[in-house]
Amino acid sequence: MIEYENLKNVNQPFLEDYLQSFNNLLKSGWFILGTNVKRFEEEFAKYNGSKYCIGVASGLDALILSLKAFEFEKDSEVIVPSNTYIATILSIIHCGLKPVLVEPDINTYNIDPSKIEERISPKTKALMIVHLYGKSCDMDPIIKVCKKYNLKLIEDCAQSHGAMYKNRKTGTFGEFGAFSYYPTKNLGSLGDAGAVTTDDENFAQIIRRFRNYGSDVKYYNEVVGYNSRLDEIQAGFLLVKLKKLDEINNHKRRLAKLYLENLKVDFIKPDVHNDFYDVYHIFNIRHPKRDMLREYLLKNEIKTDIHYPVPPHKQKAMQGIIIDKDFPLSEEIHSTTLSLPISFSHTEGDIYKVIEVMNKF
Repeated sequence: MIEYENLKNVNQPFLEDYLQSFNNLLKSGWFILGTNVKRFEEEFAKYNGSKYCIGVASGLDALILSLKAFEFEKDSEVIVPSNTYIATILSIIHCGLKPVLVEPDINTYNIDPSKIEERISPKTKALMIVHLYGKSCDMDPIIKVCKKYNLKLIEDCAQSHGAMYKNRKTGTFGEFGAFSYYPTKNLGSLGDAGAVTTDDENFAQIIRRFRNYGSDVKYYNEVVGYNSRLDEIQAGFLLVKLKKLDEINNHKRRLAKLYLENLKVDFIKPDVHNDFYDVYHIFNIRHPKRDMLREYLLKNEIKTDIHYPVPPHKQKAMQGIIIDKDFPLSEEIHSTTLSLPISFSHTEGDIYKVIEVMNKF
């Protein structure tokens, strides 16, 4: 059986370093906001080309705290892609703001810059873009729109660690970059973890304060804050894996190249362009008979996944919140997309096997 992803196998190469990190932590006796978090924040900021990195408890918290930092008026509007994972939209709702959905580019699956302006209103305050599947959004026209309408820009980088647009990493274009280190990510922890990147010193301090009960100094609380701190244990594990992130990304890019070059034309494959350095957190194809294809692959001992089976505007939780229901491109993507095996533990042999079976469908 070729599994879609086996996290035990993915993390096996790091086991000895993980154990050493954990033992060092136990000996230190310091478990919250200690040296591991500080080191990881410094090293990830350097890796990403950001001035500041602030570790938080999850990718969702990274988005929420970023939005909170702007202090937008209640019911202000935030533009977001219509085919994103639900967490992006949840962050907007939890901040008392209104999500306004914009359709994606059918080729890249990222928000279509040409469709943003028509959704802007006097209440629009920010644009929250998502670098989906490990591909950067088309940043030049997005930045142009933000400048024209004086919109704040938050990048959801949960799936784009190391991805680049014109040799510049995601998470460095907007006021904030929000990262998730959920275990399946290219830079995955062994539990929930996240971070916010920014080049603004004041914003960095605001996020640090928010994540720690609204406090700069212990027991003195300046604002109504949260308990959203990157755990020392996870920061230690992330320090281990960060050293190998480029290797992980390059491995996944090699596997993606095999799919791109060898899958038959029946399958709609990811778009490739020289301006974009894709890291393939997810390698998705599209096919009109997606469910039949998935069942066929499973019968041939190949597991797949769907990112995502239900578009946000059709989720039960969004009824009465997302009023506009006209998102045909999003619905087409969600009904035809299929994610193929492409983890750090998969071999080229695994991928050739998947290709061989798929090309007989």
